[in-house]
Amino acid sequence: MPEVIVQKGELKDLVVQKLTAADVIEEHARVVADVLVHADLRGIHSHGVLRTEHYVKRLNEGGMNPMPAFTIEQKGMSAALFNGDNGMGHVVVKEAMDHAIELSKENGIGIVGIVNSSHCGALSYFAEQAAAEETISMIMTQTDSAVVPFGGSEPYFGTNPIAYGFPAKEQKPIILDMATSNVALGKILHAREQGTSIPDNWGVDDNGKQVTDPNLVKHLLPVGGPKGYGLALTVDVMTGILTGSAFGPNITTMYGDYGKNRRLAHVIITIDPGLFIDKEQFLSNIDQMINELHEVKPAEGFSAVMVPGEPEQLKEEVRSNEGIPVSQSIYDYLKLDSTSVLKNSN
Repeated sequence: MPEVIVQKGELKDLVVQKLTAADVIEEHARVVADVLVHADLRGIHSHGVLRTEHYVKRLNEGGMNPMPAFTIEQKGMSAALFNGDNGMGHVVVKEAMDHAIELSKENGIGIVGIVNSSHCGALSYFAEQAAAEETISMIMTQTDSAVVPFGGSEPYFGTNPIAYGFPAKEQKPIILDMATSNVALGKILHAREQGTSIPDNWGVDDNGKQVTDPNLVKHLLPVGGPKGYGLALTVDVMTGILTGSAFGPNITTMYGDYGKNRRLAHVIITIDPGLFIDKEQFLSNIDQMINELHEVKPAEGFSAVMVPGEPEQLKEEVRSNEGIPVSQSIYDYLKLDSTSVLKNSN
């Protein structure tokens, strides 16, 4: 599939124009565009502007609220419940993260449960958001049923991602963002878009057989077998069950039922690095850990040992200057629609 190189500013503008045409508040549209382009800059195309068409479809059919009214209910000094009013999850989680950071700065630790949300994009964005405020973060989100549990032949949990962010003093933060499946569903979708094959441990067909053709994938496999299965269960308990939301196969599907609100749950936990020790010592120790890992002798086939999130950060630096590769079909979709919007507004 041919690609075009697009500068990040243009790509954000195209997404904003598409979302505002679907009645999303411009301020919210810019947040969503920022999260999507963040993913593309880091090479995580499965969570990038590829998703725009899906969001627009759900917005147009009533499955997301383009003009939500957020509410926050305090549950004690360090805890709050954030109601996203079925708005775009990217904005919901960004706003909730701001509140969680404030709680941890005031009380040492903060936890914010989020209800009535939707797909929020790459969790690394929000871990970076917290790290920029010198705050440790842990973010979890449930997704609809797509992953076969260990020992099973049909799906129960979703990909149920989890992310951690650890700020440093001089170095860039350590950002771990991972699905509890071998890959996120978006990577399967990206392979379909690109017309490429996939590793045989990514997904299975209707009969539970592992396949390399992304078009045959019906369900995903957990990362590390029983370990990924256990993590997926943990995420759904900490998000869906803890907040009183749906869980497992009871969650409204992302692709289908476009007129229904998904009412997803997320949970954010933030910690002030100075909770137990001097904050500057914590930040310096993270620097030391990163430097020491860089000094570890690399294995054959590797040029260096990196920390989680570092390969993506390096790619972001390059693409911020040189532009982002975008599938021609996706670029044409965004360009055509945004041009139509501009013509209709004259």
